[in-house]
Amino acid sequence: MRDTTAVLGYAWPLVVSPGEAVSFHLSSPSLKQAQARIVRVRCADPDPDGPGLKLSEPGTAIDGPVALRDQPIHPGSAAIIADKPALAPASFSVGCFIWPTAPLDGAQTILSRWRGDIAQGWRLGLDEGGHLVFAVAGAAGGAELRSAKAVIEREWLFVTASYDATTGRIGLTQRSLDPQAGRDRSGAREGRAPAALGWPADTALVFAAHALAGGADPLTGAHYDGKIDRPRLYREALPEDAMRRACEMLAPPPADPALVGAWDFTREMAGDSVRDVSTNRLDGRLRHMPMRAMTGANWDGSVVQWRERPEFYGAIHFHRDDMADCGWAPDLTLSVPQDWRSGFYALKLTAREGSDDPVESYVSFFVRTPPGQAKARLALVASTATYLAYANSALRLDQVHAEAMLEGVIALSRDDAYIQEHRELGLSTYDTHSDGSGWCYSTAKRPILNMRPLGNTFNYVNDTHIIDWLEELGFDYDVITDCDIDRHGAQLLEAYACVITPSHPEYYSLNMIEAFDAYQRGGGRHIYLGGNGFYWRIAWHPSEPHQMEIRRGMSGLRTWEGEAGENGLSFTGEPSGLWRTHGRPPQRLVGVGFDAQVFTRSYPYEWLEDARDPRVSWLIEGIDLTKPLGDFGLRGGGAAGLEVDRIEPSLGSSPQILRLATADRLDYGGVPTLEELRTLHRGVMGDQNALVRADLAFFPTAAGGAVFATGSIAWACALTCNGYDNSVSQVTGNVLRRFLDPAPFAGFDDPDR
Repeated sequence: MRDTTAVLGYAWPLVVSPGEAVSFHLSSPSLKQAQARIVRVRCADPDPDGPGLKLSEPGTAIDGPVALRDQPIHPGSAAIIADKPALAPASFSVGCFIWPTAPLDGAQTILSRWRGDIAQGWRLGLDEGGHLVFAVAGAAGGAELRSAKAVIEREWLFVTASYDATTGRIGLTQRSLDPQAGRDRSGAREGRAPAALGWPADTALVFAAHALAGGADPLTGAHYDGKIDRPRLYREALPEDAMRRACEMLAPPPADPALVGAWDFTREMAGDSVRDVSTNRLDGRLRHMPMRAMTGANWDGSVVQWRERPEFYGAIHFHRDDMADCGWAPDLTLSVPQDWRSGFYALKLTAREGSDDPVESYVSFFVRTPPGQAKARLALVASTATYLAYANSALRLDQVHAEAMLEGVIALSRDDAYIQEHRELGLSTYDTHSDGSGWCYSTAKRPILNMRPLGNTFNYVNDTHIIDWLEELGFDYDVITDCDIDRHGAQLLEAYACVITPSHPEYYSLNMIEAFDAYQRGGGRHIYLGGNGFYWRIAWHPSEPHQMEIRRGMSGLRTWEGEAGENGLSFTGEPSGLWRTHGRPPQRLVGVGFDAQVFTRSYPYEWLEDARDPRVSWLIEGIDLTKPLGDFGLRGGGAAGLEVDRIEPSLGSSPQILRLATADRLDYGGVPTLEELRTLHRGVMGDQNALVRADLAFFPTAAGGAVFATGSIAWACALTCNGYDNSVSQVTGNVLRRFLDPAPFAGFDDPDR
């Protein structure tokens, strides 16, 4: 068995053009060296029943041995304010609102100016039992207070702590914002510490953790799970009521001479900065992308989007397992040759030293055709948003119903076992943090085990079957990426006569949707070779490439739900959730839309009368319409499966659409999506529900354009069966050749037909 995890890495940038540089950031705890080779990926699937792993080596200057080292990952989000003299008043008060989400999950630090290496400074946090604690320590000694009542998970509290350097008095207070029905955890404590303790130098102020050492950018520990809203720091021991008034204001009076810092988390919501609105301007930086645009303690339910009333969204949700950037140093850098073809590429790493099995690991990246420099008339879109959404998914491990959904025992791969033991890699947007809240951000600055050759077949590996089929049949094509479509819009697509979206283009931003809409309106021809496409509304970070965001909302087939009022994307302020709920269902774009999952097996299509329409005679050339279409395939034994789409006029399918074929006998394993179930009753599964199906569709668009849609993820993995000589391959080839032909589609100019 191949060892796919002994060495891991990531490429940065994830997407490059010829002439640009890409760096590879590698780590191995056991290997000192590996052999490196750049490969171009034609097929990433080692399935012996398919075409097999197909990689070519173009030959590069970095091919050869590469020295390896262990580069650890330090997860856990925090806000870090580098030390300045203003942060070390002799006497002080701190306060904020908190909403803890895992108060019994070990000791946690909420606000601190504490150095763990010398155990000096001050920190406000929670102990292992969920009690609020406040500790102060200096060269002359220290003291600690502990609240009498443990906090309650997911309940807002106002907390404050103070130290008087003249008297040594220390105070700790917590007040429940909702004291009803046994929720009241209010209380106060006082104690004594040595006077004039003195504070350690070169110590950062940290929110949601404490510094483990000195310096402006220290490692942090004791990370807090939960929200922090409107933290404040004063240079005197304020009474509780005065501190609460200060925390309730979004911006306390900056002229207050006692005010050290007042941090307003509603500022620059899309970025990684935390802004101090006091005159000291003690701004800080967020580490590992904690969740922003979160409802604060003052949110009253009157709005549900942060753009409407930003002052209600002054909280940040921190997690001990947030991870947005491994921060590994680069080990190799490749200058991509100017003459390279666009495509899926990877750094292949092999070794035998230190492992019982041969090491074979891959670090994927993409070489794009530069915008405005099309080399072919056909483009294949790499679905990087979907790859990132599923990056390092632990669903097979964590979902209690996974085996029931698959109707079988799950066989775990080496990658699955590694993810189970190494959650520090950061999980997918389908997974939940250790406190139960959902992962809403995903970044490429980390190893992604299921976006590479030999990885889990869903998405990346499935899409490479389309590459293999295009190359086998001799079609010339460019590879472009969806993130570039987001940046450049329809002008990127307009260079091509035809564009293919692959097996599962599920995650789309507004710019991407509008680019395809404009492309199709302008006569572009779109082949959608997948299922469950154009489903979730996402956003890309406005300044950090290859970082995407999703909020699951309260509809759609989802593995977690956000909290009430938190469906607005922090990157853009747009609502997230399903495109269907925003008036842009996929049926309006590609004629079909997601209606069901069917993971038990895959099925063939049956041809329908529309396939005999003389206007599409070119589509069925060489096809026997009396025989099933796609009664074979590498994913479940058929071409219609995994996730499937159907035509639905009520959701915008074109009046001129032809329903060429359908797979509508998906058996009890065909489970409809939640948005399809307006009421619950017997007969909703695929064995009794005609709306659970995959439809093969064609329709013309404006200016001579057209769309062909397969409505199935499994279609792509049927293309290569029987040595590429099969009905799925024939139909796809017929469509592609016709879509590359500039001749207009005859007979579709009558709107009533």
